[in-house]
Amino acid sequence: MRTLRLPASALLASLLLALGVLTATPAAPAGADTILPPLPTAPEGDIPGVNVWTCKPTAARPTPVILVHGTFGDRRHLLERLGTSIKAKGFCVYSLDYGNRGTGDIVTSAKQLKAFVAKVRTATGAAKVSMVGHSQGGMMPRYYIKFLGGAPYVDDMVGIAPSNHGTKLLPAFNPIAPLLPGLVCVACDQQAWGSTFLRNLNAGDETPGAVSYTQITSRLDEVVVPHTSGYLAAGARTTNVTIQAKCPFSLSEHVLIPTDRATIGLTLDALTHVGPARPTFQPPC
Repeated sequence: MRTLRLPASALLASLLLALGVLTATPAAPAGADTILPPLPTAPEGDIPGVNVWTCKPTAARPTPVILVHGTFGDRRHLLERLGTSIKAKGFCVYSLDYGNRGTGDIVTSAKQLKAFVAKVRTATGAAKVSMVGHSQGGMMPRYYIKFLGGAPYVDDMVGIAPSNHGTKLLPAFNPIAPLLPGLVCVACDQQAWGSTFLRNLNAGDETPGAVSYTQITSRLDEVVVPHTSGYLAAGARTTNVTIQAKCPFSLSEHVLIPTDRATIGLTLDALTHVGPARPTFQPPC
C-alpha cells in the first residue's frame, strides 16, 4: 500500500476547490471577472512530447488527444503521467491552459477550448480530436460539445473525477464560500450542486452527438461529492466506472486520480478502440 504524498500546490488546489464549491452561493454573471490577477501556469513548460505542433497522426492513431486540466490546475501538473502514457501509445497529444487556471467563467473557458481544438485540427489535419479532462476539465468540454458546435469534432470524451453534476458537500463545512461568491472563482460557484450553469448543461441529452463518453471516478473523492455525480446518463456510448470497482485497494482521491494506474489504463482503453472504455476491461492496479 502506497503512502499519499501530495505536493503543497496540489493540497492547496484541492482545498481551494473544496471551499469554493461546497454550497450553491449566488453565482457571478456569466463572463464576470474574478478579483484574481493573471495567474502563472507551468513554469517548467510543456510535458515532454506534448504540444509538438509538427506531430502528424498516423493511420493507426488518427485522432489527436487534448488534455484538459481542472480548477486551479494548468496544462502540465497532475497530467504528466497521463500525457506520457497516451503519447507512448502513438497519439499526438496536446494540452492547454484556460480560464486563468480554470477559475473563470466556464462558458468563456469552453470558448477557449473551441479555439484550441480548431488550432489542433488545423495543425494535424485531423477530422476529430479526443479529450481527457480532470475535474472541471472533464465537464467543461461538454459545454463545447453541446452548445458551441463541438459534437462533430470530438471522438472520445474521457472525464476523470468530472464535476458533471457538481458537488454536494455540506454547507456546515463551508463557512468561507458564502463570503466570496464568485469573486475568487466563478467556476467554483458554477460547479456547485444545483447551480444554474449545471442545470442548463445537464438539461435534456447529457451525452449529445456521436461522442463516446467515459467517466472515471473514485469513492475517495473529497471534492466532487458524491463521486457518482460524475456519472452521465446510461447509454450505448457511455461508460461510468469507479476505480475501486476495478482496483479495490486504490487510495487515489480527487487530486491523485489522474495519476492512478487504473485511471490511465481505462483512459487508454477508451482511446484505443471504437466506443467508450469497456465496462468489462480490467486495468492494471
